[in-house]
Amino acid sequence: MTTKDIDPPAVSETLQENLARIEALTARLAAAMSQKKMIRPSLQGPGPDFYGKAMGAYWAELMQNPAKVWESQLEYWSKTLSHAVEAQQALLDGAPLVPKDETPKDRRFSNPLWQTHPWFNYLKQQYFISSEAIEKGVEELDGISDHERQRMRYFTRQIVDMMAPTNFFASNPDALEKAIETEGQSLIDGLENMIRDLEKNDGELIPTLSDPDAFTVGENLGTSEGAVVYRNRMFELIQYKARTEQVHETPLIIFPPWINKFYILDLKPENSLIRWITEQGYTLFVVSWVNPADSSYADVGLETYIEEGFLTAMREVRVITGEEKVNAVGYCIAGTTLAVTLALMNKRGDDSVNAATFFTALTDFSDQGEVGVFLDDDFVDGIEEEARETGLMSSLYMARTFSFLRANDLIYQPAINAYMLGNPPPAFDLLYWNGDGTNLPGKMAVEYLRGLCQQDEFAGAGEGFAILGERLRITDVQVPLCAIACETDHIAAWRSSYRGIRAMGAEDKTFILSESGHIAGIVNPPAKKKYGHYTNTDWPADPGAWRESAAFHEGTWWFRWNDWLAPRSGPMVPARELGDSEHPVLAPAPGTYVLSQPKA
Repeated sequence: MTTKDIDPPAVSETLQENLARIEALTARLAAAMSQKKMIRPSLQGPGPDFYGKAMGAYWAELMQNPAKVWESQLEYWSKTLSHAVEAQQALLDGAPLVPKDETPKDRRFSNPLWQTHPWFNYLKQQYFISSEAIEKGVEELDGISDHERQRMRYFTRQIVDMMAPTNFFASNPDALEKAIETEGQSLIDGLENMIRDLEKNDGELIPTLSDPDAFTVGENLGTSEGAVVYRNRMFELIQYKARTEQVHETPLIIFPPWINKFYILDLKPENSLIRWITEQGYTLFVVSWVNPADSSYADVGLETYIEEGFLTAMREVRVITGEEKVNAVGYCIAGTTLAVTLALMNKRGDDSVNAATFFTALTDFSDQGEVGVFLDDDFVDGIEEEARETGLMSSLYMARTFSFLRANDLIYQPAINAYMLGNPPPAFDLLYWNGDGTNLPGKMAVEYLRGLCQQDEFAGAGEGFAILGERLRITDVQVPLCAIACETDHIAAWRSSYRGIRAMGAEDKTFILSESGHIAGIVNPPAKKKYGHYTNTDWPADPGAWRESAAFHEGTWWFRWNDWLAPRSGPMVPARELGDSEHPVLAPAPGTYVLSQPKA
């Protein structure tokens, strides 16, 4: 018998079809990757000075404390080798199959094989041993500032997270099991998902977080009844229909962040803050910011957002309602800018804001929190160069920055699910909104990053933040105010928010700390009874002391805020119609600006 007489192993029809599809998919993959635009290195990672400081600190440590460095190395080698010997012995003994496993619980390693299979358990334990050694090395470095250590800690964690064995096909049991079960279909589906994302993002690999076909803004998101009653180049003003026969006399206007779109406050009826507010008896207006499409917005700075945005919107609301005063809410960057606007109005003698509310807003940037790792010159210089060339700061950079603050949840796990397992993205409204980003005017982005974030001119010890012919200080904010911060907020750290509110010049101040993070802590509807909140009428200098003596309350802060807002909103009057003779309905809510999808 010769080799010619031996029949080749049978290949299933499914496998044959999948092999045939690979060629076509490979051509599409090459075409999609060829569309990738060059991105300046300064927007891809920290500058060379950062690496120089890290390397310099390590060599200084080695020269000054060689025994300490070698002790750390020996400790790591000892743990690594001891575990390897234990794993080998366990495999030889046969029972138990894996050595003692004291690694922390981590949902990335939820597959039972990570606990029971000798190879996968070995990889997992070695990963945690190496991670601990790397992070310990950063903590023990001497001769660096707290800020430098924070940056080193953050970017080290990025590397550690990226190198997790779950992120590689050959060492991910979920991916291997599914590939076998589906005869390679999961890998074909994953490749198609990857090509789809590359084609969608001009060659940039950004995992799709939510099923793009599951939601349509205006149909199953952002459906509260209302109308656009004013429009300029910066925003559409939406007035929402009252859901009560009577409303408070003083209208309420919400300024959402222009980094994202406003419908986070109106995802669906059961968790819509917009709907809930109208049910409490308020005439509610919401600003829907423009999504800048091109360099025609290159001239737009913070002064434009204040003059053509905040002040114009307040004026139009007063005209429509016939009232002399409004109550205002600012969320995130819009809260920061609302504070600057209120300081400006105080300097100008304009008292048309009766009371203000701040949602997760930073005004004191002396401690920049987690996002501070991106606020050094190496990144901001790159943003300034990009803004000079294009007039914009693309939504890509903002989305990527905030995603890396939660890389496992927003990058690696979605990539594993889509590309290794071949699963379609879930129908998740919050993730759909998260992926619906906006561009920023370049001038505004640089002014915000330089003057407010880096130099802390508004709340710091200098002469104040220069804008619109005035020098503005945080103490110039003197209207009654209420602030809501979120305990695990990775974008606007609650302690920094507290310091800013405490420094404001208002005598009437209330601070509420919600459980959860930047979004879930705000969009916290009563029916879910999910997150509680803290209150404290004292204002100690230390935010930690405020938290320690604060009272905890079950459930959302929404009702407590309404208890604060209602007495500052005037008597009840008949519910108002949408717009007036000078402000006809231009479009039904959620308007047209929120639907725009320009690419930078």
